[in-house]
Amino acid sequence: MFDFARKKSELEFLEKQAEDPTLWDDPVRAQQLMKKLSALREEVHEWEKLQKRITDLLDLAQMEDESLLPEIEQEVEDLQKILEQKELSTLLSGPYDQGNALLAIHAGAGGTDSQDWAAMLQRMYLRWAERSGYETEILDMTEGEEAGIKSVTIAVNGKYAYGYLKSEKGVHRLVRLSPFDAAHRRHTSFALVEVLPEIEDDDEIVINPEDVRIDIFKSSGAGGQNVQKNATAVRLLHLPTGIIVTCQNERSQTQNRENAFRVLRARLAALKQEQQEKELEALRGEYQKAEWGSQIRSYVLHPYQLVKDHRTDYETGNTQAVLDGELDGFIEAYLRWKR
Repeated sequence: MFDFARKKSELEFLEKQAEDPTLWDDPVRAQQLMKKLSALREEVHEWEKLQKRITDLLDLAQMEDESLLPEIEQEVEDLQKILEQKELSTLLSGPYDQGNALLAIHAGAGGTDSQDWAAMLQRMYLRWAERSGYETEILDMTEGEEAGIKSVTIAVNGKYAYGYLKSEKGVHRLVRLSPFDAAHRRHTSFALVEVLPEIEDDDEIVINPEDVRIDIFKSSGAGGQNVQKNATAVRLLHLPTGIIVTCQNERSQTQNRENAFRVLRARLAALKQEQQEKELEALRGEYQKAEWGSQIRSYVLHPYQLVKDHRTDYETGNTQAVLDGELDGFIEAYLRWKR
């Protein structure tokens, strides 16, 4: 899962390719190579820097100077945290794990309560992305009639965004006293979270224009008079698979069209990956169909406070912290469980 010598060798190979004077004769290929070179160079340099810090620390410890003990202890603590993060990143070895993610949330059955739950999940993931240093962009959103949202699609941009967020894919269940029930009774709400890898340069994900039907219509969401008066929303129907994508959050039809194709590429990549996993699991005799009711995580706010992941059994009683975006414990537990 991690071969430092191979990465250094690959870096040297890419650097030689980058020196080729004919490289920019093909700008698309050149940009792809330079992007890959930059990412690999950064990764190799990070490990070399870490190795130097460890060597310097060992030299410091061998001096046997007690006055240096606080400094040594602090450096040990810092290095331990970095190594734990590095260890976690070695679990992200999938083809799209290092890239950006598209996260979609859909309210389930349950009316206003489920739509409010979908909005709570949207806030939770936006908070997590912010505290993790990721940039976010809402590509499409359909608001609920009374409160909350029916669905939303969010682009999450940054290194390992997909690798970390893929742990969130599935049905999320909320149990609470409903604020929309006059009798204030306990309700159970469901929302489906989809996590897709954003595809930029996968040669195997090719969309034939003849396979896509494009419809233009007026936006039904908020956005001011310009959005309401002009037909700026875009709906794509991928005829071979039946996948439908809509984007209406931007004022520009061109921007909505570009975003819709971003989502379509991601859905096709996810479909391809899912088919490969099904074939592999079928060979192993492990495959089970994922039904709507098979939630991956429960958030109980009444009669007690608990968030529990049903795959890993990781749980916490600090429900407010989780809803405020503290998801790293769940993500790490999933990655180790998946391995």
